[in-house]
Amino acid sequence: MVKSYLRYEPRASFGVIASVESNIAFDSSGKHLLAPALEKVGVWHVRQGICTRTLEPSTASHSGPSLAVTSIASSLSSPLVASGYADGSIRIWDSDKGTCETTLNGHKGAVTALRFNKTGAQLASGSKDNDVILWDVVGETGLFRLRGHRDQITDLVFLESGKKLVTSSKDKFLRVWDMETQHCMQIISGHHREVWSIDVDPEERYLVSGSADPELRFYTIKDDADGKKDAGNENGDANKWEVVKFLGEIQRQTKDRVGTVRFNLSGNLLACQSAGKIVEIFNVLDEVEAKRKAKRRLHRKKEKKSSKGAVEVTENAKEPATEEEGSGTLIIVTDIFKLLQTIRAGKKVCSISFSPVTPKNSLATLALSLNNNLLEFYSIENDANKKNLAIELHGHRSDVRSLTLSSDNSLLLSTSHNAVKIWNPSTGSCLRTIDSGYGLCGLFVPHNRYALVGTKGGTVEIIDIGSSTRIEEVEAHGGAIRSITAIPDENGFVTGSADHDVKFWEYQIKQKPGQDSKQLTVSNVRSLKMNDDVLVVAISPDAKYIAVALLDCTVKVFFMDSLKLFLTLYGHKLPVMCMDISSDGDLIVTGSADKNLKIWGLDFGDCHKSLFAHADSVMAVQFVRNTHYMFSAGKDRLVKYWDADKFELLLTLEGHHADIWCLAIGSRGDFVVTGSHDRSIRRWDRTEEPFFIEEEKEKRLEEMFEADPENPFENRFAPKEEIPEEGAVALAGKKTQETLTATDLIVDALDVAEMELKRITEHEEERSTGQVTRFQPNPTMNGLSPSDYVLDALSKVQANDLEQTLLALPFSDVLKLLSYLKDWASIPDKVELVCRVATVLLQINYHQLVSTPASRPVLTALKDELHSRVKECKDTLGFNLAAMDHLKQLMASRSDALFQVAKAKLQEIRSQQSKRLEARADTKEEKRKKKKQKK
Repeated sequence: MVKSYLRYEPRASFGVIASVESNIAFDSSGKHLLAPALEKVGVWHVRQGICTRTLEPSTASHSGPSLAVTSIASSLSSPLVASGYADGSIRIWDSDKGTCETTLNGHKGAVTALRFNKTGAQLASGSKDNDVILWDVVGETGLFRLRGHRDQITDLVFLESGKKLVTSSKDKFLRVWDMETQHCMQIISGHHREVWSIDVDPEERYLVSGSADPELRFYTIKDDADGKKDAGNENGDANKWEVVKFLGEIQRQTKDRVGTVRFNLSGNLLACQSAGKIVEIFNVLDEVEAKRKAKRRLHRKKEKKSSKGAVEVTENAKEPATEEEGSGTLIIVTDIFKLLQTIRAGKKVCSISFSPVTPKNSLATLALSLNNNLLEFYSIENDANKKNLAIELHGHRSDVRSLTLSSDNSLLLSTSHNAVKIWNPSTGSCLRTIDSGYGLCGLFVPHNRYALVGTKGGTVEIIDIGSSTRIEEVEAHGGAIRSITAIPDENGFVTGSADHDVKFWEYQIKQKPGQDSKQLTVSNVRSLKMNDDVLVVAISPDAKYIAVALLDCTVKVFFMDSLKLFLTLYGHKLPVMCMDISSDGDLIVTGSADKNLKIWGLDFGDCHKSLFAHADSVMAVQFVRNTHYMFSAGKDRLVKYWDADKFELLLTLEGHHADIWCLAIGSRGDFVVTGSHDRSIRRWDRTEEPFFIEEEKEKRLEEMFEADPENPFENRFAPKEEIPEEGAVALAGKKTQETLTATDLIVDALDVAEMELKRITEHEEERSTGQVTRFQPNPTMNGLSPSDYVLDALSKVQANDLEQTLLALPFSDVLKLLSYLKDWASIPDKVELVCRVATVLLQINYHQLVSTPASRPVLTALKDELHSRVKECKDTLGFNLAAMDHLKQLMASRSDALFQVAKAKLQEIRSQQSKRLEARADTKEEKRKKKKQKK
């Protein structure tokens, strides 16, 4: 009988607050911050500082390794959130419900930029594949793809006033695209190095771009009204396409490249985040203040000139200056943008985001994500900035270096470079955080009241879990403690260090002088001197042998009682990084930096099998208790499940995004916990689902073949497609496994329907000849007619995948499908789908359809039918819109909303008048000063 095993599946991941691959963004309410957490998006409550929800793709929606979130955007007018991933897919989420509304596939590289328009109906995305795609969020489809940039897209922004889109790229250029004509209408040069971020203020007056250059570049945006004026001028043709005009430059305070530039929602602040630790906040002055500042600047300039020149100045020399002053001052960029303050963070800043809600007692709230897994919130005031909150307790600041489970699996101890954290492994919540040295290994003391941590400095730290304190630090070794192991059924433990020593310790409960209660202490009992650095120590479950792995690539096995050498295990080409002994004491497994696992017999020290286990160093290996099954983890980001008796790979668990340093297995073998360089801790649970080795092998082979439908194996060496022509437009979709499967389903449905139609005609003929037989419909069609069966198959195709699905249809099937469209057009709710299918099929197969006589009657019938049906739909929509407008007017007439609007307008007019009066008062004061100076 073939042996079956139980499958392990990912259950939870925790410990990541904000990963470095993506930006952060506030949601539309300003109450929550969306932060990337590797493959998930965490929704953090800003006031409470807790993660209320995670937006995580279901495991069914994607196979293979989990893909990191590379970009996040939130719509200001709705609860929709878009997240872009490393494989080029985009998911639209409802942040209130936490559900995935749709998945959009179009990019071939990681999504690097996302932006919703003001209404939230359209989404623009940029990618590492140099393309920009515009998506219809409501229709869940791609509208078109814009090509022209020669390097990855770094940022993009909508200009709502003129239906334009501005994109920036690493190719040093900005491009302005007209979304109606779908072409590039302006290319903006001037940057000497990669452009990293752009943004436009809410009123769409100014565009700012930041690059690796030491200055920020500012541009003015021309309205459509200005464009019409220019068209009448002599220079109209030259200025016609110039939507964005250069205004000036402002020098930045740091030499690091720009990371992000963003205006706040009210448009009075601009934040420029550099790739270092600094965020510069600029104040954006309104027109009146900017003019006043420009006048002051010109006045100072004249004063300087007059003081430098002769004391006597004739009246004629003064006249042009007064004319210039009267005719309107020239405003430069420094008159509008003024450096307000600088925020200096403790670590490098990855991303920033302004809250859409302005607090009462400050100008704005700014969120920062740092590269050490930390979120900080600052309130910006006129004269200073204040840190309100830092979300830091939910994860380590650097790599998770070791993991240890308590005897009852209720607690999980993780160590890092400056802290020890105690977690609840079932919920993933952080229970305790204790400051410590650089912990390389850890151990729970029996009864789980205390824990021991071996550090890089050579000390053993004793931690009281109940009080969350480090009660003692014992100077144990002269080098880093790499391994700490409990002695089974005894009152002690063993440490192995880089100072060539293996030390044996005992626990003692003592009351020290000056202390109220008794506390745990440790004392060194004996030592074993080795001839090289000790990397790992393992003790057999019967406490008979102790195995020591050394830097010279050997493993030495000693008798525990006499410390005499029993075996030396040779064979690894590089040092052994990890090892474990099975519960029955028969096998010892060693994992090495040479990427191999070796399984040895502990009776004679013979190597049973050498397995090429990982694509990089094997960092952790452990047996499941009371079995010969084992788990290994490596720097290749994989966890693998093995049968040490059959020497077979059972499962490969993918999920981590960086090197895995450590793993721990529950005492019953029901779950595995792994810790990684990506700062995440992941839990994998054993399920009740059985699997067989052969089936898993076949599945792995299939995944290899289906890995990339765009570049199948036979096309791998075909010539690559050429660089697209300047400003080219293409289809937005992408060929995926889903589109190929959908095409197959439609072809199958057409074949089944054709067979059924033949059977129906044969049955009718038999009835006409007098042979009465009962017709048996095809059971696979679920009681549907042939036409409805094909329509059902077509309706199941996702809106985003429809173009690519129809693109793969053979021409013979295209003709069959067109013949059904006339019948479907009579179904009111399917008119939109029929129109889309008809237009796509006509665009793709135009030349073949024109030259095929059989298609003409079908197209002629379809033409009349579709026109009338679309007109009906249009009339219905128009009637409904008119009715809704009428209802809106009725409701408005009954409410006092009109008076509220009028009141707001009145207040706005009054504030403008007061500003004008202030400006006049200032000019009068200036004139008085001038008169005094003349006298």
